[in-house]
Amino acid sequence: MADLKTLVLGRKDVQDMDEEQELPSELMTINMGPSHPAMHGTVRIVLTVDGERIVKGDIQPGYLHRCFEKESEHATYTQVFPYTDRLNYVSPMINNVGYAMAVEKLLGITKDIPRRAEYVRVIVSEVSRITDHLTCVGASAMELGGFTPFLYFLKAREWLYVLLEEVSGARLTHSYVRVGGVSKDLPDGWMDKLLARLDEIEAVMVEVETMLNNNKIFRDRMAGVGVFSKEDAISFGLTGPVGRACGIDYDVRKDFPYSIYPELEFDVPLGTTGDCYDRYLVRVEEIKQSIRILRQCARQLPTGPGERHIIDDPRVALPPKRDAYNTIESMIRHFKHIVDGIKVPAGEAYTFVEGGNGELGFFIVADGTGRPFKCYVRSPSFVHLSSVEKTMHNHLIADIVPIFGMINMIGGECDK
Repeated sequence: MADLKTLVLGRKDVQDMDEEQELPSELMTINMGPSHPAMHGTVRIVLTVDGERIVKGDIQPGYLHRCFEKESEHATYTQVFPYTDRLNYVSPMINNVGYAMAVEKLLGITKDIPRRAEYVRVIVSEVSRITDHLTCVGASAMELGGFTPFLYFLKAREWLYVLLEEVSGARLTHSYVRVGGVSKDLPDGWMDKLLARLDEIEAVMVEVETMLNNNKIFRDRMAGVGVFSKEDAISFGLTGPVGRACGIDYDVRKDFPYSIYPELEFDVPLGTTGDCYDRYLVRVEEIKQSIRILRQCARQLPTGPGERHIIDDPRVALPPKRDAYNTIESMIRHFKHIVDGIKVPAGEAYTFVEGGNGELGFFIVADGTGRPFKCYVRSPSFVHLSSVEKTMHNHLIADIVPIFGMINMIGGECDK
């Protein structure tokens, strides 16, 4: 009776099939994206692979263009705020604050912003930072098979979104900050609700860390993957959690303090290896530090009849909405602010804040009219995207999932 090999192959002489032979290898080009579940946004990666091993990657952004910089040239200074929301749409309040600070610097009113307004800005910024990190960590865990941490963290994110909606009136794209302060004060009892939610979020974090920190599958997929050295991170200009995971001790809130951050105590967590697992740990610790900041703000928040949420200057501040609807003077003032714009003296200014993903900067050139002549944004996602090709070199195709997830590229901020 013929053996199985002879029957299947239809050949009598199959002796050579038993001998090990080195098969010729050929590189293959494959596409990931533009719409891919692991991309956290629309971006195309053209991979050159040798089997499962990545030889080269061509990163191609530009599929989700917000036109922020060009649109800002045709909008008044107040009308730009909704555009900033759509940059990093996971932590839009920080975008609002960074842009407002640039306009205030041009106006020369940086030191005139009411202290309560400064505290409110920091509060909503830190809440936004927490929502950003919850989204990044939760989504990255889900992409590696950890669906429960994703549900837990998105539940916690939703608690904060509800609170931000109470403040601004919008769940996601808030347009809450204004030149000179914020659009309206915190609702009565809002801080108590926030503090209660922070306690619940801390409990959720204990559960998630228990599930992930020493989980063998999670550790194997994250530790040692996407390693970036401190020297390379500096040369690429990496900041935020990605840069700090490489050991770069740089946080705008500490190194170039703004608003009321000099009055607050918090630590800057640093990694040592610069891999995906360190990026995860840094983000988790930053959530804890943001909670620490928020509790300090709750104790120190200025109160009283003399405390304002926006500067008392009709040339800069919009009138209260109730007045705009009921008095002709306020209606005209509102109309002039929106249609003609705040008259900003000619000049240029650059301000930068600590965004959810790193140093977020706004460079504005003013020509004396009510509209920016030029408004450029230094978006950390765009800077970090340039490092992905080097980061994923010689890794497996499956490793792109945690690498890209922990870079946390936000499409709207990258394609600005």
